[in-house]
This record gives sequence, C-alpha cells and structure tokens, in this order.
Amino acid sequence: QVQLVESGGDLVQPGGSLRLSCAASGSMFRILGMSWHRQAPGKQRELVAGITSGGRTNYADSVEGRFTISRDNAKNTVYLQMNSLKPEDTAVYYCSASFPLRNYWGQGTQVTVSS
Repeated sequence: QVQLVESGGDLVQPGGSLRLSCAASGSMFRILGMSWHRQAPGKQRELVAGITSGGRTNYADSVEGRFTISRDNAKNTVYLQMNSLKPEDTAVYYCSASFPLRNYWGQGTQVTVSS
C-alpha cells in the first residue's frame, strides 16, 4: 500500500505563488511516476503536471511556464511550484502515484486564487 498526503493549499491573490507538497509513504518499488491533478467545481479532474521515475516532466498547456513539478527522492516527496496564479487555477489539487497495476491518490488540498 501507498499513502499520499498533500499539503500547501491556501488562499492566494492573483499573481501570487504557492508550493504544494505530496509526501508518499509505503513501498515505492516499481513506481512509474507521480503527478498532480486538479478538479474545479463542476468540472472533470484534469492532469496538471507529471514526472516519471526517470525524471521526465510534462505539463498541461494551461500551466506550462507557470508551474514546475519536482521531486525529492530521499524524502519520497513531490512538489508543485505554482507561480503567476490565476483565478482559473482555483481547484482541489490531488497527488497521484502510478504503478504497473494501479494508481494511488491523495485526499487533495484546496487552492483558491482570489482577490
């Protein structure tokens, strides 16, 4: 079993920054990668950014150039640095860990961008 705990969500003004953290515990053996997703009210959950076990990253077009995903393997933690935040970035942000047979999800952390 793998447990994921997100933190760092907050209320921030437009143009501000936040850093989300996702701490993983349990067996990371054979992990394929980790990713951040978000779900805004009334919308489907969408991929925001991902990082493979080899360090390759990918981003949604809407966050490219503003968000950065990174990891600290020693701490089993993945981060999402979010800059130049916009009201449309408001959502619950979820961390996910991908393995060959299944994905694991955290409980989510709320990010609200508003003046």
